[in-house]
Amino acid sequence: MDRRGFNRRVLLGGAAVATSLSLTSESASAPAAAAPARTAPAGGEVRHIKLYAEKLPDGQMGYGFEKGKATIPGPLIELNEGDTVHIAFENTMDVPVSLHVHGLDYEISSDGTRMNKSDVPPGGTRTYTWRTHTPGRRKDGTWRAGSAGYWHYHDHVVGTEHGTGGIRKGLYGPVIVRRKGDVLPDATHTIVFNDMLINNRDPHTGPDFEATVGDRVEFVVITHGEYYHTFHMHGHRWADNRTGMLTGPDDPSQVIDNKICGPADSFGFQVIAGRGWGPGRGCTTAMCRATPTWGWWACSW
Repeated sequence: MDRRGFNRRVLLGGAAVATSLSLTSESASAPAAAAPARTAPAGGEVRHIKLYAEKLPDGQMGYGFEKGKATIPGPLIELNEGDTVHIAFENTMDVPVSLHVHGLDYEISSDGTRMNKSDVPPGGTRTYTWRTHTPGRRKDGTWRAGSAGYWHYHDHVVGTEHGTGGIRKGLYGPVIVRRKGDVLPDATHTIVFNDMLINNRDPHTGPDFEATVGDRVEFVVITHGEYYHTFHMHGHRWADNRTGMLTGPDDPSQVIDNKICGPADSFGFQVIAGRGWGPGRGCTTAMCRATPTWGWWACSW
């Protein structure tokens, strides 16, 4: 939580622009019949992936699926409820590092903290195991929610006991756990507010995303650091629930176009690019950028 106090001044001091997403028009020819939406299958698979922690230019750090290809944010890890993933993690850096996940199940040996000795020394390796589960009833009759949702992972040891140094340098990434039948997007984009930076970049330098009108576009929004941010999408709205989509006419979820996101929070949603708006000039206010652009905007203030 922001120890300096949560107030309007802090909100106004937040990062100015999260994204621009440029929209291109659909073909002028007659549209073809819509194909059925792709959906997530049932889970239950055991998956194996490799992940590396690496130093990047300008003192930054990142995670990557291949050596020499670390990014900020780190790569998307996507699972289905019921899956188990074993992550063979290698630390190529000269400082200890770890991998800690939110929202998933794991043994204490996969917690990724120094206090339980689940970090990785320089040049070392470790396998972290994360599990997911489907919703169901416990033995005592109470209901257990499933693992499906928009989550994230990050370092927990660089710089401090809680890894705030590693997070500030870029050691974080998205996790999506899908439920059987969840609609799959055409593209997924990750937006991380990290103090006054967005994906560890100055907010006025991007990131920029592209979509074609009619694309189903998914956003994963994560906050690190000490500030609260208000994420706002110009011209598009989503449901404030697990998927960002209404399940039907009786779904009571509130439909929103902005959401407050605080430290360690994460959420996600899907929108149809340009629906009800189309391609064209985006935000022109000083709250976003001094110059207009084509496309849509997501802003934080």
